[in-house]
Amino acid sequence: MKKQVFKVLAKMNKLLLPSFTKKQLDISKATKVQLAIIGWRAFVTINSLK
Repeated sequence: MKKQVFKVLAKMNKLLLPSFTKKQLDISKATKVQLAIIGWRAFVTINSLK
């Protein structure tokens, strides 16, 4: 059940949130909001793969 929720969240992230790797964002110059989005996407991805 938990894995399914994270899989849905991962698909929503892909559609709604920006991809910073495609924009070639430099992590050292990222704002706090951008870092929060990166962290959220990583958290959801890790939990959807468990």
